[in-house]
Amino acid sequence: MQPIPHSADTAGTKPQSDMASADRWRPLRVWIPIVLVPLMVLMRFVPSLVPNAPSMIWMVASFGPFLIGLGVMLWWVLASRARWFERILGVLGVVGVVALEQAVCDPSMRGPLLIVMTIPLAIAAFAIGTILSGRLLTLRRTGLAVGLALLVTAFSALVRTDGVWGDFSFGLDWRWKPTAEQLATEAIRRAEKAPVDARVEPQALLASLEAAPWPHFRGPQGNSVQTGRRFDGDWNAHPPREIWRHRIGPAWSSFVVGADRLFTQEQRLEDEVVSCYDAKTGQPIWSFATPSRFFESLGGLGPRGTPTLADGSIYALGAEGILVRLSAPDGTLVWKADLKEASGRTEPPMWGFSCSPCVDGGLVVVHAGGKGDKGIVAFHVADGQVAWTAPAGEMSYSSVQKITLLDRELLCLLSNTGAHLLEPATGKSVSDYAFAHQGYRACQAQVIDGNKLLIPAGVGTGTRLVEFSADGDGLQGKELWTSLEMKPDYNDILVHDGNIYGFDNAIFACIGLEDGKRKWKGGRYAKGQALLLADSDLILVVSEKGELVLLRATPDGHEELGKIEALSGKTWNHPVVVDDRLYLRNAEEIVCYELATADGQRSDPGATGEASVPGPARR
Repeated sequence: MQPIPHSADTAGTKPQSDMASADRWRPLRVWIPIVLVPLMVLMRFVPSLVPNAPSMIWMVASFGPFLIGLGVMLWWVLASRARWFERILGVLGVVGVVALEQAVCDPSMRGPLLIVMTIPLAIAAFAIGTILSGRLLTLRRTGLAVGLALLVTAFSALVRTDGVWGDFSFGLDWRWKPTAEQLATEAIRRAEKAPVDARVEPQALLASLEAAPWPHFRGPQGNSVQTGRRFDGDWNAHPPREIWRHRIGPAWSSFVVGADRLFTQEQRLEDEVVSCYDAKTGQPIWSFATPSRFFESLGGLGPRGTPTLADGSIYALGAEGILVRLSAPDGTLVWKADLKEASGRTEPPMWGFSCSPCVDGGLVVVHAGGKGDKGIVAFHVADGQVAWTAPAGEMSYSSVQKITLLDRELLCLLSNTGAHLLEPATGKSVSDYAFAHQGYRACQAQVIDGNKLLIPAGVGTGTRLVEFSADGDGLQGKELWTSLEMKPDYNDILVHDGNIYGFDNAIFACIGLEDGKRKWKGGRYAKGQALLLADSDLILVVSEKGELVLLRATPDGHEELGKIEALSGKTWNHPVVVDDRLYLRNAEEIVCYELATADGQRSDPGATGEASVPGPARR
């Protein structure tokens, strides 16, 4: 007869039973990843769902999925009901999958893309695997989840990126396909070998260059306005006629135009290039190369700024801060300077140096974003030596511009802190108008009625009209209105007949200049650019996808008069119109269209400044 165990003995067996229960296989608690995975996807669309959100809302789309993904991994470790060795194996498996992808992926998929895309993909796939296999009571469920993460993450190893689109979706292509840059470089090299007429008349060429119709970023007045010709608004009867089309290296630069020449910037393999093309044929005339290659996996590859044509010279700033002065006729280097060195920076801004040089009074002035008084730097045009420096906000992808405000010739720059107004000769501050914008600024100001400044700021901040008055030696600004109905990101606005036209985030819109109130909003052209044909009351819009759209410039409503497919690929570059020629480009191609005029006349071939064209030259 066996003894009956005491109650203490019975109680002593209970912890062993509980430990055994805790150590057995149990179905996973999957409701948490079922909630979190859709939330990861939703984060990608937050900027488009919240129309008047703060400017840093892009960070939600970029980093939100990653942060929620960390929450998924915390669930797996702390609350999944998986066995502890499973949890360790799962974490090690996800880390191993990401490490393997990074070891074999295209270089463009490293850096920010690791956090923005690859890690969220791996974690989401792992979470979906645990949801699907959560009722399996073997180690197989962890293996299936890690295997699905490996399968999905392999996609990142097979593609490359050229950056994001305006809605922060990724531009992806198979990594084994030739890049647009490689194809453009090969095509340009072939074109440079083609025989051309090498005759040149130096004096005539210089005279034409000095009378350039489009000498700097956004045209002669810096406002993307074309005047002097009236154009036909009936594109059904008279659509734009393509004159020529060629490949070009990646860059977000626009053009300057003079003497039948187009000047721009582009990336060609390991070199940043300032290039000159024949405006009548699109064939290369000369190019100047600087060993430099700036790539940022959100903004993409290549230069950001546009050259400036002044006094027979080309001034251009590269994305890594190399500022050059070149002879406009043949591309010969006059001097070069390092903006990082002049401003005390150790590296470029996040999206690269983007300023288009401002040339005035024997100086070339650019934004540098350095500490203290190294925000703006002026160089002597004669030798490239620093003339003066001035403080400015550190976050700006805008350009210094010449303005006349209250009959005073000034320099103006928009930065994250507001509008900086300076004396051109000395850099002395005339006004630092505070209009803070969280994040970057990438638009230009416009003078209204000689005493007001229209200041676009972007998503979350909007556009403001400021009236200035004399205040001793300086100027004082007074806010007239601020409107959240016009929130351009890096898309400059247009002013015409008392109204403002431009991109309210990704949708084209019109607001009143008097009060900033909306007149209309329509036309989903994403993050494109626009140009005003002022004498015709027409607006040319280039959508982010490369569509060319003709709008009526009227406050009565969105009226689309015509649309054609003009360019392939993402298009952030500003369009240019000289006489009846429209010049467009993006990171892949360059194209010239003839626009039908209201009188039916066509410009003569040398309307942009007739001059004989020398043969191609590379430096």
